[in-house]
Amino acid sequence: MPTGELAISVLGPLSIKFGNVDVTPTAPKPRQVLALLLINMPKVVPVDALVRELWAENPPRSASTTLQTYVLQLRKTLARGLQKDTSYVAERLLMTRHGGYLLNPPLGTFDLQEFERLAAKGREAFHAGDYPRASALLRSALQIWQGPMLVDVQPGEILEAHMIRIEELRLSTLELRIRADLALGLHHEVVHELTALTALHPLHESFHALLMIALCQSGRRPHALAVYKRIRNTLVSELGIEPSHELQNLHRAALTADSRLEQMPWTLMATGQPALAS
Repeated sequence: MPTGELAISVLGPLSIKFGNVDVTPTAPKPRQVLALLLINMPKVVPVDALVRELWAENPPRSASTTLQTYVLQLRKTLARGLQKDTSYVAERLLMTRHGGYLLNPPLGTFDLQEFERLAAKGREAFHAGDYPRASALLRSALQIWQGPMLVDVQPGEILEAHMIRIEELRLSTLELRIRADLALGLHHEVVHELTALTALHPLHESFHALLMIALCQSGRRPHALAVYKRIRNTLVSELGIEPSHELQNLHRAALTADSRLEQMPWTLMATGQPALAS
């Protein structure tokens, strides 16, 4: 059996390695099945969910048999990498359970679980007012990402729904890290980052709010007002809605040079959400 710790990655390209031995499958459909099993660990993924993931509303008559073939291919690939036979993998690693399949690898590292663990600890530190620890933990969580999630896997609707959820968690973690940095007085440092984020997410009100705060705290109130004007125009023209009350509060505060922008900006806004995913 290969030596070295198991390392599983989905926050970027799909990858499973034992030490330096890569056991990642190469065929597209088995990779899709594997990705869904990994994201759901340690839960059983029902056959119906896997069939829907692979073929949506139009499964072939042979869907169940074809799925079994994909699972067998996965077991063979893992068995070759582990230098074990297929029955070993079927009994201990990729198992048939309760009308579905369960992936139960040995202890190792899984980047998604590590990201979620660090992000949760970072949120705890932030809400406890420990902003240096929060910033460090949240930054470490975000640094685990190697690029877009499962960038080399073609997702079906179920896998895509999981990916959207995890991407939203990444964005909320990024937002909280920036809030921690602002609480530490790092407003100059985050302006460039927030400028890029608002360009990438033109409907994300929280990023625009944080950019307005950072600009005001950097002595650039006219630029903050321009940010509000830009997102208001975008929201009205694309969605037919006005900015949130939180963003309007920040706008009024910027217009009047409200001292809370310097000392307690969070009293002017709640943790907002994008008006629509951009």
